[in-house]
Amino acid sequence: MAEAHNRTEGDINLSSARREWYALISDPETVSYLHEDETHFLHQSLSTPCLDVLASCDGIYLTDIQGKTYMDFHGNNVHQLGYRNPYIVEKLKEQLDILPFSPRRYTNVPAIELAKKLGSLMPGDLNRVLFAPGGTSAISMALKLARVVTGKHKVISLWDSFHGASLDAISAGGELDFRKDMGPLMPGVERIPPPMTYRGPFSAAGNGDLPYADYLEYVIEKEGDIGAFLIETIRNTDVQIPSQEYWQKVRHICTKHNVLLILDEIPIAFGRTGKMFAFEHYDLEPDIVCLGKGLGGGIMPMAAIVARDSYNIAQNISLGHFTHEKSPLGSVAALAMFEYMEQNQILEKVMQDEEFVREELNGLKAKFPLIGDVRGIGLLWGIELVTNRETKEKAVKQAEIVMYECLKNGLSFKVSQGNVIQLSPPLIITRGQLKEALAILENALKTASGAV
Repeated sequence: MAEAHNRTEGDINLSSARREWYALISDPETVSYLHEDETHFLHQSLSTPCLDVLASCDGIYLTDIQGKTYMDFHGNNVHQLGYRNPYIVEKLKEQLDILPFSPRRYTNVPAIELAKKLGSLMPGDLNRVLFAPGGTSAISMALKLARVVTGKHKVISLWDSFHGASLDAISAGGELDFRKDMGPLMPGVERIPPPMTYRGPFSAAGNGDLPYADYLEYVIEKEGDIGAFLIETIRNTDVQIPSQEYWQKVRHICTKHNVLLILDEIPIAFGRTGKMFAFEHYDLEPDIVCLGKGLGGGIMPMAAIVARDSYNIAQNISLGHFTHEKSPLGSVAALAMFEYMEQNQILEKVMQDEEFVREELNGLKAKFPLIGDVRGIGLLWGIELVTNRETKEKAVKQAEIVMYECLKNGLSFKVSQGNVIQLSPPLIITRGQLKEALAILENALKTASGAV
């Protein structure tokens, strides 16, 4: 069995279950391409060697070179509006004929319009924007800006958090899989436990997740010189949903101690939780918001930070300075994404889907003792599998069985923390497609429940 830390961000590609998956692939063309992929790309955890060879995508589906389709409930969190969304594609085609690239020393109308749009959606005075080609870079810019604003370099983040894979992002992140063998990283990072109620160091006390907020203040006071608290509003990978009380207390603590609250909404913004941004569920006003993934409409690499107007004080520092900083194509894709969501009432649809999925998954929990906990909001759901509901021992083997059984039958998702089935379908999914996917999942749970 692979080490547990390899499984925090997602399912791994080095397990015996993955080898068994490859053994089932009988198509010579697929085998040949997978071999070529292994030959030419650097191997890395969670990626190469790869699972299959894709040929096309459409809506909620991925299609491999042999014509097999997968309902994609993973999508690396970029596929909120489905793959190859026709509305977004058409807008990009139009922009390709006009201005596909803008050198950094110039601006362009789509970039300006997107900056205005993001500012209009934010609370308070969060209206200063900076773009980047990816979420990792957005995290980097936010950490730099926090140092400028506060004059302090120390950061608090959460264990098991993921904020990107660059050296500064893994320094601030909490996953060992990304930090191991890297040597010295960015100094001044303190990590605390993430707010959890099902398992975790303070969960047994029965006080909800407020002790996790108390611990934040404890570390701020003991450590000193903390400039920022970097955290996902709702943790994406294993779906940890803090309480209203937690966030009210955290906001109070950060304000009291002059610590910037940096929210990483890169994987969950733009409707995933039923609101445009997850912090809207908490009537919460952050100091800096990091955005990415779905911002590019599932097509273009696009990310951003949005910060308070008063933080516009780094004129003599290059916070980002990326070649594709004010990408016209990325900006058009993002604007089209917002337009499509508004025209098709996507947020309202997701809230309706939430009730349906909650009822269905709780029904599965009642049927299968293998399910220890069900957590979700909008179209972001985590199903925690355990071998025993009393001890809460993680059912890692069974989780892999469920995943590969679902893959065989055309449903793709990630497994986080080794035992949490994470479901993130495109927000455009139909009720019929949801029912079909959940039927596949139920059959896989039956198989895993019977496994020794």
